[in-house]
Amino acid sequence: MRKPFAIYHEHPDWFRPLFAELERRDIPFVRLDPRAHVYDPGEHSSPYALVFNRMSPSAYLRGGVQGMFFTVGFMAHLERLGVPVVNGLNGFSTEISKARQLTLLESLGLPYPRARVINHPSKAVEASEGLRFPVVVKANIGGSGAGIVKFASRDVLAAAVEANQLDFGVDHTALVQEFVPARGGHITRVETLGGKFLYAIKVYTTGESFNLCPADICQRADGVELVRAACPIDAPKTGLKVEGYTPPPEVIAACEKIMQTAGIDVGGIEYMVDDRDGKIVYYDVNALSNFVADAVNVVGFDPFARLVDYLVARAGVGVAK
Repeated sequence: MRKPFAIYHEHPDWFRPLFAELERRDIPFVRLDPRAHVYDPGEHSSPYALVFNRMSPSAYLRGGVQGMFFTVGFMAHLERLGVPVVNGLNGFSTEISKARQLTLLESLGLPYPRARVINHPSKAVEASEGLRFPVVVKANIGGSGAGIVKFASRDVLAAAVEANQLDFGVDHTALVQEFVPARGGHITRVETLGGKFLYAIKVYTTGESFNLCPADICQRADGVELVRAACPIDAPKTGLKVEGYTPPPEVIAACEKIMQTAGIDVGGIEYMVDDRDGKIVYYDVNALSNFVADAVNVVGFDPFARLVDYLVARAGVGVAK
């Protein structure tokens, strides 16, 4: 009997295309739910050929907050056992800390929107000193744009502090960061697999929404409707538009370096061109990537097929394609 792959996830829809590809290849797998799970620190072997960590930092919005910090311990346990873990402890620790992401970018000498990290609302106005308004206040653990609020001026921010309106999320930590106007009305998301460039997309946005989930995008830039296989059938259309794109070589190299340093095996990096000075800034590092909707229609191939190829290689098992 082959040991199964374990897909560790809590979202009910995002990974349906992954499951379909595993089933198509007759690869045994089980689903583990981080919201209600148990492990024995004293065990010395695992029943899984590989564990793929798909825990989302936005799980707390869906009643899954108890799984978020539990996952840190579980990933360490699996790695001690020598189980191949995709998006393990280091990658997940980067995923759940925007502050840590900025430290990573700073260590690599890569540009990002200027920011300060705080752990109490009373420090928000002080932290905004020297930053260009508007600014955003971001919960350190967000996901899907959660916990991001834009403030047009210092006075508006001070009023929000006075009214106790700032929400720092589950770890009581937040960023006060310059809001960057995106040149061309779009951001770019670069997806990587195994620390290497997989594809990139431009996502066109108004700049007022911070939820840019690729699987939720409903149209190509030329107006073609996209099939959103990883979303609920009745999910509302976002109005976001997308197109495939190949970034400059130096950007691809930077994104690969970010992911390799962070230990993120499968994920995406978002960057934009600051319309104020024409310079690139990297602003989000994601270890959870559910790929763009209708990828064949947008980037020309099925990334889930390549993802399963990667999982098979990491597990060291021979499986038919």
